Amino acid sequence: MADEKPNIAQTDKSSDEYDKGGYDGAVGAERGRQESVSLNRNVTARIQNPLAGIPRATLFKNVEDFATEAGLSEHTALLQKGALVAQDPPAFEQVELLDEVEKDALRNEVLHKWRQPWSLYFTVILCSIGAAVQGWDQTGSNGANLSWPKDFGVPDTGDGASDYNTWIVGVVNAGPYIASAGFGCWISDPLNYYFGRRGTIFFSAIFCLFSVIGSGFSQNWQQLFMTRILLGIGMGSKASTVPIYAAENCPAAIRGGLVMSWQMWTAFGIFLGFCANLAVYDVGPIAWRLQLGSAFIPAVPLVIGVYFCPESPRWYLKKGQYQKAFQSLCRLRNTPLQAARDLYYIHAQLTEEADIIGKSNYVTRFIELFTIPRVRRATLASFVVMLAQQMCGINIIAFYSSTVFKEAGAGDLQALLASFGFGLVNFVFAWPAVWTIDTYGRRALLIFTFPNMAWTLLAAGLCFIIPEENRAHLGLIAFFIFLFAAFYSPGEGPVPFTYSAEVFPLSHREVGMSWAVATCLFWAAVLSITFPRLLRAFHPVGAFCFYAGLNVTALALIFLFVPETKQRTLEELDYVFAVPTRTHASYQLFKALPWWFNRYVRRRKGARLEPLYQFDGATAHDQVVAVKGKA
Repeated sequence: MADEKPNIAQTDKSSDEYDKGGYDGAVGAERGRQESVSLNRNVTARIQNPLAGIPRATLFKNVEDFATEAGLSEHTALLQKGALVAQDPPAFEQVELLDEVEKDALRNEVLHKWRQPWSLYFTVILCSIGAAVQGWDQTGSNGANLSWPKDFGVPDTGDGASDYNTWIVGVVNAGPYIASAGFGCWISDPLNYYFGRRGTIFFSAIFCLFSVIGSGFSQNWQQLFMTRILLGIGMGSKASTVPIYAAENCPAAIRGGLVMSWQMWTAFGIFLGFCANLAVYDVGPIAWRLQLGSAFIPAVPLVIGVYFCPESPRWYLKKGQYQKAFQSLCRLRNTPLQAARDLYYIHAQLTEEADIIGKSNYVTRFIELFTIPRVRRATLASFVVMLAQQMCGINIIAFYSSTVFKEAGAGDLQALLASFGFGLVNFVFAWPAVWTIDTYGRRALLIFTFPNMAWTLLAAGLCFIIPEENRAHLGLIAFFIFLFAAFYSPGEGPVPFTYSAEVFPLSHREVGMSWAVATCLFWAAVLSITFPRLLRAFHPVGAFCFYAGLNVTALALIFLFVPETKQRTLEELDYVFAVPTRTHASYQLFKALPWWFNRYVRRRKGARLEPLYQFDGATAHDQVVAVKGKA
């Protein structure tokens, strides 16, 4: 039957069988439109509007049936107007059913795209404040590393230092990342299922609030380790949910800029943590306790304010609660028409997803991350960007900058001041990405910044060769580390969490994000554990050069396996990730790379690059082109 929704996990077909074919004609015919593009194997790289080609009478009948089924009959006329706009976004000016106020609102989506309801900004900013806990904790432990090992009898530098103590310090610092990768990330799927996005964020905020207070009262390194394990449970579930929540609430045109507030607040937390380190530097033996415990501050507004935010409309749709989804969208969009348009468009695309995904449980959803082709490509891309965040070397500075600067010959106060400078640069240079991430794109930012991170990290490492008594020694090391942070902040800083929150279909979004965040935090734990030992074995020159080489490796992986996602709705990305990995990699190697060489090395201005994606019918992005063309 054409209307059956097969559960892929329960069929006998292999993933290769799902790879076959480029179109799903039966589904498209049933819904009164052209043949639909396969969401498993989009060999033609077509991006399709699921409403394209449906005659108006059929579309209105489909909308009427949907409104009746969803309990939204009183909004049928509004939903029909919204469906007409979603069917052909650039042509909204010709839709005679729209009044001038509604048309003006649609124009403003392009001409004044940042003019959004306060509920949207409040939601994204409040929830991303939770990221400040993670950033603050990184820098709190950074400064505390200068004191707590000696207080607990496990010094890793100076008198009494040993390899064993070095491993202990690394494991304690890695505690939150071990717990996040091993447990905290993975419970976000069931938590989201039963309690929603807001409930999961509230749960994680409680752990982030009380565990950091407990770390300030710990009496030995074992107790400190356990409090950091508890912190990791909250960090993992929070980091797996907040970017999804933000991405699901934001319009496509500004989604990247708003979702990256996660990174903005992480950078702000890092900066505030360094400020706190300096503020309590002279208070005596309890300084490190205050440095660790002060990270509770940003968790307080998160606990208090999260239930003042609207729940994710896509989560409501997933649970079949259409009326609540419409109410949420009305709070998150400027007009009821835009809310109705987005509601029906999301519903139409989720119906497409259901035709290949079917129903599944937690275990099968995890398995399907690697077996359903469309989902597998998102899994690979998110794995690459998250792994690259650890490969780039930013966290050797965020976790151990005080230690690194002491290795460079700085005193305790100088090391904290230099670390403060790093935090300030990291925060200030994160701001440009608010605009560039949706203008130049996620992929473009990564490809531009990774080569620059590689050479700056290499330069910082080589500066350790300068004799320590030379005044240029510490100054140049700090300069290149700051320059490294300046390249990191607008690129690999905001992109991984923004990107990973976008790429998975709604059915696999929670478990997919859990996978992505667990990847990031697992390798953060590995870095945290191994870097003190790496520093002792390789010395700073070798350690920095090693991470410079990893930047080059990460650049190659991103170039081949990370598709662009800018200014596409979450539902349109189904078609982007339906393009086979081999097709994407081949295009980059044999078309994009030669074009770049001809255009920018050989300076041939006439060089032309054939686009990878072909657009079938009008999509939301085309509305931008149409309105700006008339402006």
